[in-house]
Amino acid sequence: MEFRLAERMNNLKASEIREILKLTENPEIISFAGGLPAPELFPVEKLKEITIQILENDGKAALQYSTTEGYIPLRKIIAEERMKPAGVNVSYENILIINGSQQGLDFSGKIFLDKDDVVICESPSYLGAINAFKAYMPKFVEVPMDDDGMIIEELEKALEANPKAKLIYTIPDFQNPTGKTLSVERRKRLVELAEKYNVPIIEDNPYGELRYEGDRLPAIKSFDTKGLVVYLGTFSKTFCPGYRLGWICASPELLSKYIMVKQGADLQASSISQREAALFMEKYKLDEHINKIKKIYRRRRDLMIETIKKEFPETVKYTYPSGGLFTWISLPEGYDSAEILIKALKEKVAFVPGGSFFPNGGHPNHFRLNYSNMPEEKIVEGIRRLGRVLRNLD
Repeated sequence: MEFRLAERMNNLKASEIREILKLTENPEIISFAGGLPAPELFPVEKLKEITIQILENDGKAALQYSTTEGYIPLRKIIAEERMKPAGVNVSYENILIINGSQQGLDFSGKIFLDKDDVVICESPSYLGAINAFKAYMPKFVEVPMDDDGMIIEELEKALEANPKAKLIYTIPDFQNPTGKTLSVERRKRLVELAEKYNVPIIEDNPYGELRYEGDRLPAIKSFDTKGLVVYLGTFSKTFCPGYRLGWICASPELLSKYIMVKQGADLQASSISQREAALFMEKYKLDEHINKIKKIYRRRRDLMIETIKKEFPETVKYTYPSGGLFTWISLPEGYDSAEILIKALKEKVAFVPGGSFFPNGGHPNHFRLNYSNMPEEKIVEGIRRLGRVLRNLD
């Protein structure tokens, strides 16, 4: 049967990452494809105890509808414990709880974008954001990156060429997919340009707390004096992704728009999940949990990079991220990572081809590897298998 669908559906396709993850359900496949946290680090026993406590003491409220803005104790914890360390001094009233930061991306598209509006983003950029924004049929202007993130001179050229641009989208810390980090000086300049051209910034920051060397960098939002920066945060990478708990931190004027959109989308985030997360953070220090995660992820990153050095051809380049979950692999021009994936799957190893991370297409000679999810022995074996594939390319 042929349905009369909205025009926007012509721009949408299934997430390439999600489709690859279906293939990797085979336990024999070593997958570096998803951005998945390590499941053995989830605090299952502590959360079991907390869930029982909430149901016994506050069960009726935990299972009832609640406000769209979210559970106030959780919003206060976010403002005090998650935003302040990033240099952002806000009240809980600047926080909206959402169903993962991915929902914040979709809401941003709904609030800001009409057909043919311009989104300025890093090149490459997060596939989930590209797909979320594509539903609103914008045009993407890609800004190249170097080792310090988005090149600010190129960003200014893009703003000058597109004076009616609606959004600047960036992942400043350990960017997905490249693992690169925007320098502090560039963060300041980014805000200055946003103010000069009056363009909002969507700061997508799921990885900022997963820094393995040095101190955490201040959020772009910390330099915001005119309310142009919308900060998207999440507990998915530092706590439990299954809770689907994230947040938006924004000026009252902009936050009110997000609240209205959320009311129309799903009314609120889960009442009981918000209470469980809040009580966990009241009883236990989330920073201690994050520190444990960081030790393991740092070891896995180092092991993956060391094995890449040994097993990949010398013509293959890679990034060395100082945090986050990914390294970005660059092959010589002329190779297509989607075709290489087919060969890799025959060797029972998976990754995400890089072409989908470029919203305007091209650049097939890259791919993304995740190091957080696989145990050490599988990292070594998986990279060895992938090395064999790469060495045997025509």
